[in-house]
Amino acid sequence: MSAASYTYAVARPFDPTRAAGLVGVDGAAIHLVRHQDLVAVVSPLAPADADETALRARLETLAELEAIARTHHRVVAAVAACTPTLPFRLATVHRSDDRVAQLLRREYRRFRETLDRLAGSVEVGVKIYVQHADASAGAMSVAERPRGSGSARVGRDYLRYRREQRDRRQHAWRRATAAAEQMDAVLAGLAIDRRQHRTQSAELFAAPGENVFNAAYLVDAGHAEELAARARRLGAENPHVTIEVTGPWPPYSFTGSEHGERT
Repeated sequence: MSAASYTYAVARPFDPTRAAGLVGVDGAAIHLVRHQDLVAVVSPLAPADADETALRARLETLAELEAIARTHHRVVAAVAACTPTLPFRLATVHRSDDRVAQLLRREYRRFRETLDRLAGSVEVGVKIYVQHADASAGAMSVAERPRGSGSARVGRDYLRYRREQRDRRQHAWRRATAAAEQMDAVLAGLAIDRRQHRTQSAELFAAPGENVFNAAYLVDAGHAEELAARARRLGAENPHVTIEVTGPWPPYSFTGSEHGERT
């Protein structure tokens, strides 16, 4: 039985010597599956990970998730440095190279059109965070603690404190989202396209505050630094938020659909 194929991307053909020595998940060698003027970039999977369900079970462990995600990106980025590239989502698995070839034949026109659209473009990510005024304060300060022995008064003062704390958070959130909308309008004007993603959990990503905005911008590769610099300037001009700019990346957010059907 042939090995399952972890599929990283579809791309225009390129000189394979430019990716010589590139390895994929679990150190497996990269190879190309070709159909006409398209190639899929794949590596064989060990029998234990021969289907997407098994591989995704590994992603439930943070260390495994990080290792596989880094490998996936390293392969995609190396190919994107050689040729227009359509990244696949993390942990895309096909039963064999023959199934990968079938996918190339079935989706040939769509893949070609998407590669034409993405050629010469990269993705720049922008995240905006708000640090709430009470985030570092924790519990009430000594000055704010209710005085007196009456339990009713203690209860009222505590409820008042919690209400004020909630109001401060809501005000900070509204101010940050308004700032994010203004920044987004400027950055979108510099981009070919944009995608807005779900905000991320601060607990999972050790973020500098609460994530209120998370977007990706598709931009000509030659203008990526211009957009990134503009985003940083806009963030510096707004003391109420923290801005994080990432990339340039291969255009992960602009592939048009989920590629990598389990076949």
